[in-house]
Amino acid sequence: MRRWTVDEYHRMIEAGVFAGDERFELLEGWIVPKVSRNPPHDASLDRTQEELRRRLPQGWRVRIQSAVTTADSEPEPDIAVVRGEARTYSKRHPGPADIAFIIEIAESSLLQDRRNKARIYAAAGIPIYWILNLAASLVEVYTDPTGPSGAPAYRAHRDFRADEEIAIQIEEHLIGTIPVADLLP
Repeated sequence: MRRWTVDEYHRMIEAGVFAGDERFELLEGWIVPKVSRNPPHDASLDRTQEELRRRLPQGWRVRIQSAVTTADSEPEPDIAVVRGEARTYSKRHPGPADIAFIIEIAESSLLQDRRNKARIYAAAGIPIYWILNLAASLVEVYTDPTGPSGAPAYRAHRDFRADEEIAIQIEEHLIGTIPVADLLP
């Protein structure tokens, strides 16, 4: 066993090392199989992307289950809100400077999303990270990343219940709110 760099991972993909139906992502140098999705996950994904697309200002877009590139990882978050047009990413994946926030939808993957993915996103300096926690019917919002410290983490965390609304922030601008109930299946 060994860790892989992002460049090595890209070369393996280009060389066809993985079968077309295999789903992997690179997390901190490890090639990890992606978790299968269920109907509640997919319903929440669909609802969330619809709500976000209605509210995003021009120049920002929603990417669904598409890779983002950090120094040592290439996760495929359920949703990434990124700067630019679709063509911007025809030759590269968005990096931390392109990303306003990331959303993971979790039930069986909750522990991985809280630990591994949060550490990866915090190390990369992704400013806002949401976990749609389907098991508890709430949204966990993480902000104020440490960046690539010895123990990357988010310094602020707040849970939003189904009867609350979440502020949508891009850079320093509040662009609206979304009722949590509108994001859950």
